[in-house]
Amino acid sequence: MNQTEIAFILVMVLVLGLNTIIWGTAGLARIAATGMNSLQTRYDVRRGLVRVPAEQSIVRRRDVAILIAAHNEETVIAKTLHSAGAQVPMNHVFVISDGSHDNTARMAMDAGANVLELNPNRGKAGALVAGIEHFDLAGAFEVVVLLDADTVLSDDYLQTGLPLFTDDGVVAVAGRATTLVVPGARSALGRVLVAYRERVYVVVQLLIKFGQAARPADVVSIVPGFASMYRTGILSHVDIAAAGLTIEDYNMTFEIHAKKLGRIAFHPGAAVAFTQDPDNFHDYLKQVGRWSLGFWQTVLRHPFQPRKFWFALYLYVAELVVSSVLVLLLVPMIIVSALSSVFASAGWDGTIGGVSVGVGIPVYVLVLGFVIPDYLLTILTAAATRRPVYLLLGFAFPLLRIVDAAVCLHRLPEAIIGESNGVWTSPSRRGAELVSEQVPTTGSALAAQGRRRGDEL
Repeated sequence: MNQTEIAFILVMVLVLGLNTIIWGTAGLARIAATGMNSLQTRYDVRRGLVRVPAEQSIVRRRDVAILIAAHNEETVIAKTLHSAGAQVPMNHVFVISDGSHDNTARMAMDAGANVLELNPNRGKAGALVAGIEHFDLAGAFEVVVLLDADTVLSDDYLQTGLPLFTDDGVVAVAGRATTLVVPGARSALGRVLVAYRERVYVVVQLLIKFGQAARPADVVSIVPGFASMYRTGILSHVDIAAAGLTIEDYNMTFEIHAKKLGRIAFHPGAAVAFTQDPDNFHDYLKQVGRWSLGFWQTVLRHPFQPRKFWFALYLYVAELVVSSVLVLLLVPMIIVSALSSVFASAGWDGTIGGVSVGVGIPVYVLVLGFVIPDYLLTILTAAATRRPVYLLLGFAFPLLRIVDAAVCLHRLPEAIIGESNGVWTSPSRRGAELVSEQVPTTGSALAAQGRRRGDEL
């Protein structure tokens, strides 16, 4: 194997990701161990063809509360409340209006939810803590669903998610995120951004998180705060509103591992929810920056422990930094390599004052080593979501990989020297009035309509 082939393979591995390879293999092993019969049963459950017997789950719907922290969410909260009310009685739905200046609180009251209004704005984590304490959710319910105000639960969210609590050792169930494509993005750039976010969800959840959630591993690094479930009995042991953090979900997950509170369960066919992703560059940068900052802050907050979660975490951190640096260097490397080739054809030996200034790697190796593995992830996403339009939009995804890498590294110094108070402002939302079709409220209908809308993009 020559130097060019080694460079090509190295770039591909770094772009695709060691964690993707390792945990993707673990996920495939889980599928093989589960067996096709069990997989078919789960698929039938998702389609509503088979119902999970109540006795199989130690948690009943009557033992579940849904907690929503909202800040100026009148555009989207009606659909969220409608989907929540399809899971549990409305008197089990609790909305914390965190310093809202619009009709968020009034709409929640009119829908029949329990409402607590906070002023001033405390931030999402502070609002969640206030709601848990004010309504004594830990005393009244066994499980609480933490739900974002722009998220729509699939019709079988609890039906498929609650059985994961059958194991008494499971204390949290990570929701499966998928992007809400109705209402659609408002621009061509918006369609690219939303499609790219869906690819992130597919890659992280199907190729990484499913493997991480295997019983022998149990190294899931995030229980996403958009639509996940917790046993209320552990909430008093979790520092939900930890000082100085931008977001709460990473920290809550790390606390479970650090304090050995129990296992985190995840299955890609269970607890599915649909979330509205940014469709403009400003909101996209803001959201990715917030997530990156929150991740770095949480990593720095929790000291290393000689346990498998921290070994897996630091492998990911090392890969994240190296791959981000590599991605950012690719563009100048490609330019330098191309110029070196041009000048070499004119007789230049690639040195200045006897010092080599060339990259030494052909341009095609750098380009293909980056583009091929990146596009393979796009093909996977198009197949998993049944949205062939992603195959076209995917040509723009490498540019967003570069943006993500820049934001990730940019936020690291801020996490080291800065501090956050968690106070939030919601991104711009797409209301149902922006499209002729209304958003369906069932998971199967959402998935079917999402595919139709995806094919129309």
